[in-house]
Amino acid sequence: MSKGILARRALIVGASLVGLAACGGDGTPTVVNVKPTFVGAITKTTYDGTTDDLLTAGLGKTGLAGASPVVANATAPTAAELRKLAIYNNYRAIVDVNANGGYGSLYGPNIDLAGGNTLGEGRIAGTEYLAFADDGTGSKNVTMMVQVPASFSPDKACIVTAPSSGSRGVYGAIGTSGEWGLKHGCAVAYTDKGTGIGVHDLATNTVNLQNGVRSDATVAGKNSNFIGLSAADAASFNAANPNRIAVKHAHSQQNPEADWGRDSLNAVRFAFYVLNEQFGTKNPDGTTAVTIKADNTTVIASSISNGGGASLAALEQDDDGLIDGLAVTEPSVALVANPNLVVRRGNTTITGTGRPLYDYFTLANLLQPCAALSTRAVGSPGLAFVNATVATNRCAGLKAKGVLTTATAQLQAEEAMDQLLAYGYQPESNLLHASLYAFATPAIAMTYSNTYGRFSVKDNLCGFSFAATDAAAKPAPIAAAALAQYFGTGNGVPPSGAINIINNLSTGGAINSGASISPSTGQLDYNVDGAACQRALWTGNDPNALRVQGGVKEILRTGNLRGRPAIIVHGRNDGLIPVSFTSRPYYGQNRIVEGAASKLSYVEVTNAQHFDAFIDNAALPGYDSRYVPLHYYYVQAMDRMWAHLTQSAPLPPSQVLRTIPRGGTPGQAPALTAANVPPISNSPAAADQITFSNNTVTIPD
Repeated sequence: MSKGILARRALIVGASLVGLAACGGDGTPTVVNVKPTFVGAITKTTYDGTTDDLLTAGLGKTGLAGASPVVANATAPTAAELRKLAIYNNYRAIVDVNANGGYGSLYGPNIDLAGGNTLGEGRIAGTEYLAFADDGTGSKNVTMMVQVPASFSPDKACIVTAPSSGSRGVYGAIGTSGEWGLKHGCAVAYTDKGTGIGVHDLATNTVNLQNGVRSDATVAGKNSNFIGLSAADAASFNAANPNRIAVKHAHSQQNPEADWGRDSLNAVRFAFYVLNEQFGTKNPDGTTAVTIKADNTTVIASSISNGGGASLAALEQDDDGLIDGLAVTEPSVALVANPNLVVRRGNTTITGTGRPLYDYFTLANLLQPCAALSTRAVGSPGLAFVNATVATNRCAGLKAKGVLTTATAQLQAEEAMDQLLAYGYQPESNLLHASLYAFATPAIAMTYSNTYGRFSVKDNLCGFSFAATDAAAKPAPIAAAALAQYFGTGNGVPPSGAINIINNLSTGGAINSGASISPSTGQLDYNVDGAACQRALWTGNDPNALRVQGGVKEILRTGNLRGRPAIIVHGRNDGLIPVSFTSRPYYGQNRIVEGAASKLSYVEVTNAQHFDAFIDNAALPGYDSRYVPLHYYYVQAMDRMWAHLTQSAPLPPSQVLRTIPRGGTPGQAPALTAANVPPISNSPAAADQITFSNNTVTIPD
């Protein structure tokens, strides 16, 4: 059945896109634009592109690279101020905004569609629509946003999806899907995927509204982005666990990842609705006729990381034929098991469809601090953020728990690294374990332990909770300004924005987990007991473990992209979402499921890792000299998909794309140039081609 037939059927009878039959002036039946049933109240704001805009919140290319915006009243920021903070911080969290890294010359708001520096500050005028998607209970309240640039043309209608990366709020994909789509005159369909930003301070019983402004939870009710506990339960819990904070992705008890595909599709449906309201023909009875629809609109599913995984899920679940093509980078995706799939790189062979995030993150959470002391991690960027004494204690704690078997600290560090490599981590990520542990791994292990098992903040799963901390690292009231501005500064997965991870079970009482003493060892060891508990939720079979494992089963994908054209780009050095667990097996499973109908191209980029924002960070010297920005290839992938859909240009073959690091002294690398980042090739050399045959993906070394 064609996309057009499916789309028309959805507009007329679909559960989400509801249309009413009417007659035009000539008696021809039309379809009336009706708000989808899942959409709540809509907020509409128009930006002039001068004082404020869709892409940069008025900051422009220069402001995004400059100092953080300052709100007039630190404890009572306005919705507009919070929006500006959110755009500033979300853009910079994804994109390297330093000139030496290519910002302003190879990518950025000022770079036009041909790659030229012609757009000045890159501000984009247009209209922004905000709404919740919910089931009527107010417990989900997935935030959706559609940005419609002033350059949007109904005659060349296009929509780009923008599910947020990580646990970020609705502006999480502003620097990726947002920038690309707005520059191309497309409407951008954002969603926060039901993850962030929702922060319930149980001590004050206050929450975020959709626009980030704080409110009393009882007053906010269903208008809250997230309420973790009732007022009575919050008071009771706070009495026993003072100053704790519930965070939406961890504590919503919704397992939102199970619905990321649906959320992304609903954002597209919302986009069609607002586009028709804005541009549709008015009927004599005052209703609006549907003129912009799936069969005359180019729709690209896109985003990065968790957002990329959400877009993959959306295309897999696209029963209404809304999406034309897909381009994503570094997607976080887990597949149903298939022991017949083989992925081979050089002399290394891995059987099966990779590993779920919870599996490899809880292993990394155990091993990374110890592995950071390996001789193979010498010179790691971020090693200064891993305390050598505490990491040595972690090695000893792992030996005591039987995870490691060797006798000395150095041998244990090598054994920990060996285990990571044997599990599927690439040797190219050896130098990244220290910084990933320091800035990401414990936070993700904590959040996903709770979300997959649908645990409440009251459960204190594995003895963990969230709170601000005082000078002694003890739970303390969160500063009023930090709480008020968290919508603009937080990333939805603490530690961030003054909220830390607490070990409630530490010897001596609750304290910041990194400063805690494990009861089983009596040592400062980065809370080996808590990490072991989180790992046991994957390997064990007690009721809590079964809850977590059940939640993981709900998020597994099939690899079936319905024969639609797709491009996946991933960095070989990615130690956060490793290629061997995600993109490589996804490519293979897609080829198994779709066979000759598959139109998926997979591009693996050498010297590229997960966090472009780390590359020119002064606190992490060595990222700059070793790694190139994957964002540059995100833009290329989107350009290639656009050309394919609009001009019938061929998709690139699957390939390993070999880049050239900037080199030089760590922290003082020379400027990135086009020579460092060659384009995706239409005809890669035989030694660079990624192939599939007999259920086997072959990746060149």
